[in-house]
Amino acid sequence: MTATMPETQNPEGQGSDETFMALTFELQGERFAVDVGIVQEVIDPLPVTVVPKTDPFAPGMINARGSVVPVINLKHLLGMPTTEQTAETRFVVMETEFGEDRTRFAVIADSVHEVMEINESRIQAAPELGMKWPPDYIRGIANTANTLLIFLNPKTVFQPIGAV
Repeated sequence: MTATMPETQNPEGQGSDETFMALTFELQGERFAVDVGIVQEVIDPLPVTVVPKTDPFAPGMINARGSVVPVINLKHLLGMPTTEQTAETRFVVMETEFGEDRTRFAVIADSVHEVMEINESRIQAAPELGMKWPPDYIRGIANTANTLLIFLNPKTVFQPIGAV
């Protein structure tokens, strides 16, 4: 059964038994995840056409299967150093809503790991103390057998620059 992630966790820490599928990817050694409902495809890197005078968060565009798609550099937004692409680098093409508009974009990932089923009750609120990133960008954190998964909040982290 596929469901969307809840906006807030039950205050008693008891989530529902509903599950959803999440795509996991890596940036600077940290494992991030998004609901697969917003993921359209994962592709090998394409040439990025740099757009002059744009924010480093969205430095250019790619031609993804005949569509012009803005590229998002999450490392810049999250305050991580930008690194060169490697053989493991992938572009994750996503689409989400901002207000009444649907926006398609590609996120540069150091690597893409897997699609996994997550029980909503495993997602905990991100701690306010010691977080490296703005709390608005983080939906929550889940502890898996191998690592911590940081779930991004697509309603805030992928918001177009200047949008309210």
